[in-house]
Amino acid sequence: MADGRIPFFLITSGILLLLNSYIFQAIKTVMKKKSKTFKIIIGIIYWGITFTIISGIYISQFYFKTGMVRNSITVSYFVMVLSEIFVVPFLLYDDCRRLILWIKLKVTKRLNSAKDPITHASTQALLSRSEFISKTGLLVAAVPFSLINFGMLTGAYDYRIKRVPLILPNLPSQFNGLKILQISDIHSGSFYDKKAVLGGIEMILKEKADIVFFTGDLVNDKAKEMYDYQDLFSKIKAPLGVYSITGNHDYGNYSWWPSEAKKAKNFADLVKTHENMGWDLLMNENKKITLGGESIAILGIENWGASTRFPKYGRVDLASKGTEESAIKLLLSHDPSHWNAKITKENKEIDVMFSGHTHGMQFGFQFGNLQWSPVQYVYPEWSGLYKNENQQLYVNVGYGFIGYPGRIGILPEITVFELKKS
Repeated sequence: MADGRIPFFLITSGILLLLNSYIFQAIKTVMKKKSKTFKIIIGIIYWGITFTIISGIYISQFYFKTGMVRNSITVSYFVMVLSEIFVVPFLLYDDCRRLILWIKLKVTKRLNSAKDPITHASTQALLSRSEFISKTGLLVAAVPFSLINFGMLTGAYDYRIKRVPLILPNLPSQFNGLKILQISDIHSGSFYDKKAVLGGIEMILKEKADIVFFTGDLVNDKAKEMYDYQDLFSKIKAPLGVYSITGNHDYGNYSWWPSEAKKAKNFADLVKTHENMGWDLLMNENKKITLGGESIAILGIENWGASTRFPKYGRVDLASKGTEESAIKLLLSHDPSHWNAKITKENKEIDVMFSGHTHGMQFGFQFGNLQWSPVQYVYPEWSGLYKNENQQLYVNVGYGFIGYPGRIGILPEITVFELKKS
């Protein structure tokens, strides 16, 4: 098995076993006054859950590559590991306290063994784990555990519509009031509730937008992740077209492939999926929209990220060809880092760039114009509308999710723009 599945299984299982063995020390400390029967029942439940998750990891790696089974295992693993991590600092502190005390007792015993003997029982009592610290650690872990589960139960599919006026001084009068809807980062491989996804699509359809933009990351890794959702997203239509681009996840770069040919086939299948849904995938190209003899240009490029971790396939120079006469140029580019790295410096002709990618880290808060997320320390432009002289950038925090199967504070977004002439 040279495909990395066995190492992945061993690493993830090893992390869980080591972490759970350590945390179980706190559980035993808290239970030390309980009956033997109670302790046995709790132990069976705790380790039963642990080995069920480990078995699930194995099954999901070798038998269920996608779908509900794998998503359920991912959720269970994520919740257990992340919650238990919060207990570790308390146990480490307690271990350090006990180590220092043990050293002191050893020194004291050597210096005063005859004068002030220390019994084995008293030593054991002094060096035992602190029940207070163990309880505190477990209670602290209950907070993220509750938040994580709350985010999964309520945040993953809690779609919100954001309405944004886009003021464009050079906007042709024929386009004044044009309605554009943007979604981004579907990540279909993470979905586990088809009915909930459909609910978001129905919200999109009710908006009756003139144009729809999708700004990349249709899947997590593989085109087949869309098999169960292609019929739903193909419902999204617009009179002037649905235009889409690729994101960093769409190339299959984060998955193992038996050959380059297989990887290329996967990407070809992904391109075909856009076609099957009736979406116009723009691969470093453009489309002009003409109304009453006036036109605007929609430019779509492949992924371009400023970080070396992300592919730089995007070519604005190719996408711009033939758009010289267009009064307004709207660019679809998945990664917002592209804006400051290139667009504001080399492509002053771009009026608005539409991006996604950040997900708002799926964690933070947004209250009107006040917003915060840890992702802002990596991406200065991470959510909402940004301006630089006459150029604008909008970052959508995503329709789907990846990794953590939920959202806390940063909810899935459907953006509705109204173009306005200043």
